[in-house]
Amino acid sequence: MKIFMKKVETFLNVGGTVKEIILLAISGISLLLSIFHIFDLSFDLAWIAIILCGIPIILEAVIGLVTEFDIKADVLVSMALIAAVFIGEDFAAGEVAFIMQLGALLEDITVERARAGIEKLVHLTPQTARVIKNGSEKIISAQQVAVDDILRVLPGETIPVDGIVLSGKTSVNEAVMTGESLPVDKSEGDEVSSGTVNQFGPFEMKAVKVGEDSSIQRMIRLVQSADAGKAEIVGIADRWATWIVVVALAAAGFTWLVSEELIRAVTILVVFCPCALVLATPTAIMAAIGNATKHGFLVREGDALERLASVSEVTFDKTGTLTYGTPEVTAVRSFLSQYSYEDIYGFCASAEKLSEHPLGKAVVRCYINEMGKVPEQPDEFRMIPGRGVSCVIKGKKLLAGNEAMMKDNNILFSKVQKAAVNMFSNRGCTSIYVASDGEPAGYLALSDTVRSESPDMIKSLISLKIRPVLLTGDHKSAAVSIAERLNIKEVYAECFPEDKLGMIEQYQEQGKKICMIGDGINDAPALKKADVGIAMGEVGSDIAVDAADIVLIDDEIKELPHLLALSKRMMATIKCNMSFSMILNFIAVILAITGILTPVIGALVHNAGSIIVIVNSAILLNWRSKIKV
Repeated sequence: MKIFMKKVETFLNVGGTVKEIILLAISGISLLLSIFHIFDLSFDLAWIAIILCGIPIILEAVIGLVTEFDIKADVLVSMALIAAVFIGEDFAAGEVAFIMQLGALLEDITVERARAGIEKLVHLTPQTARVIKNGSEKIISAQQVAVDDILRVLPGETIPVDGIVLSGKTSVNEAVMTGESLPVDKSEGDEVSSGTVNQFGPFEMKAVKVGEDSSIQRMIRLVQSADAGKAEIVGIADRWATWIVVVALAAAGFTWLVSEELIRAVTILVVFCPCALVLATPTAIMAAIGNATKHGFLVREGDALERLASVSEVTFDKTGTLTYGTPEVTAVRSFLSQYSYEDIYGFCASAEKLSEHPLGKAVVRCYINEMGKVPEQPDEFRMIPGRGVSCVIKGKKLLAGNEAMMKDNNILFSKVQKAAVNMFSNRGCTSIYVASDGEPAGYLALSDTVRSESPDMIKSLISLKIRPVLLTGDHKSAAVSIAERLNIKEVYAECFPEDKLGMIEQYQEQGKKICMIGDGINDAPALKKADVGIAMGEVGSDIAVDAADIVLIDDEIKELPHLLALSKRMMATIKCNMSFSMILNFIAVILAITGILTPVIGALVHNAGSIIVIVNSAILLNWRSKIKV
């Protein structure tokens, strides 16, 4: 007995969806056995469906009426169930209960909300800080840091609070705030933000914003507040439930008074049950989700596709979304006649061979891919945080770094040479100056590369009358350059997380429905706030994925127009299903009033209507947009 009770307890602790599926399967089998009279029993097997599916409906209806006077579709279903059982139409009662619970299960699956993933964002919050007091260093909790405290941050450590660099030179990975993967050089007087990571040199800083005022804490609050504004879908049958109940009761009562036949009144209640109407939305959504999955989209919130159908603007992050997010060498130029393109490229690649800087690694990678050989090993190597690298190769002293590094070493580039470099900088490129034996030798330009499918994808969105908007933390020149190449007219650059969130809110205040697509931690608040958030699954951060309604698993953004077109097609299917189910109910009610339909036949009409709705929705599984990308 104890073993049996333990098994029962285990079953009751199984996830709700699994239990519902098992109970529905048992109920469905019992109805099949009942209609075909396979077993000769003293009771109708339809009672199994009535008990397993019907009693929960009745209990929920009674609780809703008593506690909140909330009239939903389950009120009418409960009345039909009780009336059918009262006159002995057990199969009709069981069938109606089964269909309604099936619809409820599908709806629960499709509108189940995903977790926000805020706990992962909390883990990014620095836990400790190195505070310098009276000349000695002490490690304390980051929460205990006060404004104006002097802190030391070592390479690889996360910056604990917002502040200003007092001494030292380094590069900081600000991806958590701006989404840009390339480190930003920092020196005395520059601002640094909590949650960002010190890449190279140690530095000292003064705390300016601490605790709840720090950047990372503001990010957490932004995600939480954005999540609170998103409402869940309400079933169409429940929206109209009050009117359905009133009309059904009126029709049933009038028919009973006129015909004096209770069976007609019960039949009206049975056929009035919105079975097909309840299935109209969830079946179409589930079929569309299945279609989206085939095209690389993981729909994490069932009603996301319903919201996506009304989107008028799609806001894109740049890096990792419209671009690959990895810098590539786009130009190599020599200032000296004795050095060729290959020489300058080789000098820079050799100088950067031992570098840990992402730009240096990009130069080496591109050199190997383009030239088909490994750069020479430097005899001497030194990395200068926030500046660049210096090395000696075969007696030749090489420098590769930014303009500040050249000035530090009294290497002056002419106006013509600077103009050549600035031409690429104005296009959003990052330049590396190269000097040989104290003389300007040339430069390399690197830039993020646009995904090959991005231009056609944007063109397809415009053909769907959806306006693309670029929201990026990158510099204005880089943002404008990418936008011009993709024919995006509206561009907002140098955006922090709160800026992106603010832009989404502005659009929504204008009555526009917004879809946000991003991949970084800094995109999480905007992804949450947008009517629909889509995260890049392959390159995207876990926090961005958790904040999104839909995840693009393989990062194939060329499928985005199909998803938007699919959402519109899904809504058309839902409207078609609803229209059909209401017309069918109207005809069935007329036939029930005239006495042509019995409760059992009425239940079978429900079955036929529900099957037609399911089949119509199933067409969405293999539907393909005609838009070519």
